[in-house]
This record gives sequence, C-alpha cells and structure tokens, in this order.
Amino acid sequence: MSQKAIFLDRDGVINIDHAYVHKREDFQFIEGVFEACQYFIAQGYIIVVVTNQSGIGRGYYTEAQFNVLSQWMCGEFAKHGVAISKVYFCPHHPSKAEPEYLVDCQCRKPRAGMLMQAINEFDIKVENSVMVGDKVSDIQAARSAGVKTAILVESGQAFDKATMETADFVCSSLDKVPSILSSIS
Repeated sequence: MSQKAIFLDRDGVINIDHAYVHKREDFQFIEGVFEACQYFIAQGYIIVVVTNQSGIGRGYYTEAQFNVLSQWMCGEFAKHGVAISKVYFCPHHPSKAEPEYLVDCQCRKPRAGMLMQAINEFDIKVENSVMVGDKVSDIQAARSAGVKTAILVESGQAFDKATMETADFVCSSLDKVPSILSSIS
C-alpha cells in the first residue's frame, strides 16, 4: 500500500550543523523538531532521513561511528513517540574523499538516489510527499525524485533570492513546517 513520506535532511534540519557531526556530544537537536515530527506522524506521514555524509569519505569519521550516532538519534525520536522509518546516507564525494569513497555516485544529493531507494523500499507516493532541507541540493534531489513539495529551512542561514525560489516554501526551521502543511492540505 502506497504511503506518503516526509524526507528530512539531517544536519541543519534535525540538528544544528556544526560541520561533520559524528559524536553524540556534538549533536544538538534543533528546537521543536520532536513536536514537528509528532505532527507529521499524526498526519499519516512516515519519516525518512536522507543525508550526505562526505565526512565519512574524507576520513573524518567512520560508517560505524555514523551508524552508532544514527541509532542514538532514532532512539531519541522514539522516546518522543516518533518512528524514523530509515536513515539513508551517502558517504561519497566526487573529488574530496579517500579512494574507496571517491565516487561520482547517484546517491549524493542533489541527485535523487537516496530518495529513490526510499520511494521503492517503502512504496512512497511522491505526489503526497514532502522534502525538508537546508540546501538547494536537497530541493534539487526532491525535484529529481518527483517529490511534490520541497521546503527550505533557514536554520540560522540566509539564502539569496535564487536559492529561495527553488523551493515551494521557505521557513525558519522544521517547527514551522506543520503550519505550512496544514495550509496546503
């Protein structure tokens, strides 16, 4: 049975982007994230995280460290009644990575590979789904995957007009997304 999804980028959407976050002590949830995700679940969305993690490819941390942090993050969501269906990540970089990760892949956003994996794995209806990201590459990945609604969150950064125009909506942070969704449903 097809379902709708909220695709969330991680750094800058779920947590404060301190650059290459890979330790629990450096992971700070952005205010209102749990409540926003509770709203998404109540509206029938599944939550899927899609995150570029070139820090793995650059050798700053390992896939094992990333997986430990992801399990902890999902556990924190679970404590708030929020199930994260899956965390997809891309460890690659086309020019700045260790040899085994030096790949011009289909999974690294702005390409749609991670979203397409989720769409196929969870039978997601893209026309009822939403992508929330803090970079134009998130919006481009959503467009390539056919995700209907793409929302750009500022999360402390400022965007130029051209970047803002790539998204359907722009808001300050994830906690503002429920009011956007309620206005368009």
